[in-house]
Amino acid sequence: MGQNRRVAITGMGCVTPIGNSPAELWASLMAGKHGFEVGSWFPEEPETQGIISRVKNFDPSELFDKKEVRRNDVIVQYAVYCAKQALDDAGTDLKDLDPYRVGVVIGSGIGGIHTTDEELQVYREKGSKRVSVFTITKMIGNMAAGEVAIRTGFKGSNFCVTTACASGTQAIGEAFRSIKNGYLDAAVTGGTECANIGFCYASFNNMKALTKSTDVDRASIPFDAERSGFVLGDGCGLLVLEEYEHAKARGAKIYAEICGYGSTCDAYHETSPDPDGQGGAKAMEFAVEEAGISPAQVNYINAHGTSTHMNDVTETKAIKLAFGEHAKNIAVNSTKSMTGHLLGAAGGVEAIVTALSIKNGKIHMTLGYKTPDPECDLDYVTEGARELKITAALSNSLGFGGHNGCICLKPAE
Repeated sequence: MGQNRRVAITGMGCVTPIGNSPAELWASLMAGKHGFEVGSWFPEEPETQGIISRVKNFDPSELFDKKEVRRNDVIVQYAVYCAKQALDDAGTDLKDLDPYRVGVVIGSGIGGIHTTDEELQVYREKGSKRVSVFTITKMIGNMAAGEVAIRTGFKGSNFCVTTACASGTQAIGEAFRSIKNGYLDAAVTGGTECANIGFCYASFNNMKALTKSTDVDRASIPFDAERSGFVLGDGCGLLVLEEYEHAKARGAKIYAEICGYGSTCDAYHETSPDPDGQGGAKAMEFAVEEAGISPAQVNYINAHGTSTHMNDVTETKAIKLAFGEHAKNIAVNSTKSMTGHLLGAAGGVEAIVTALSIKNGKIHMTLGYKTPDPECDLDYVTEGARELKITAALSNSLGFGGHNGCICLKPAE
């Protein structure tokens, strides 16, 4: 197998609360437009209102007939839609490659939880014979990758990364490594998630992870002293990765190059990050080291930035540990300030945002920031969208269980 091959991002597709294509997503980010609204968290308690962030105007009938909709959970519908969008964007069906060398790696933190919720209710209320024969295939998280492969014919390495909120980023990192090290020539990769159901809201709310705000403009405010938790969102973000020379040979547009990946575990607590920030710092250091660049070349970080107290303090500390004095020179923003937290899909969508930032020479603001927190004292891009020639960028994801994922991207030559 070849070693140290370069890896290009040549196609992207997404569905998010602020746009159902990379172009729509980018326009919303540049305009400082969030996707938050007030709605009911619990169907059985409609009077209990909270801030929600949901995909809008998604129509699965474009790619699924009525029978197929019934057979596929929404996370699979999202993934198939985004995979087609990403391949169309890349301008190739990759059929010039051996199908056993084209992989699909799609992360999901929770899997088909809508199906689980619906079919458990059927089982308890109507009995065992009424449970759908499609329940298992709809609820398992790997079916997003499986269905994308069925529809594209890609027969290479195919799996689901499940590392909570780090799932999308680590899926991309694993696909990157497979191409870099010669096991694949191309891959469709990212994350998909839809957990906007009552008992998921209840669980996150009871662990005090969800925002307490009732103001849509002050709901997801990463790094702000008044932050009170995240806004739960849903969506999907997928990328087409190709071996660089293959992309160049076919005249592909290249958004950016993925050049490094760091993966660590805090080994500390089920939900809380290790307050010393070492795990996140090491993930960033490993990504920069693999990229073969100096830390001083990194001038942009798309942060995990959830708007929870512990995450934002710990991530700030981790950035300082990884970059020392240079940390104050790095622009740090949080896409979650406009999308909310897409859980396992966050890393896929945020990788798209990072690549578009490199390609367009601009970064979006961290929306809603007003009140400085002495413990969060970096440059969080609070004044509005900013022109920035990015020399190298990181995209961070930190998941329950202590999972830390970081990918390093740089401009294409």
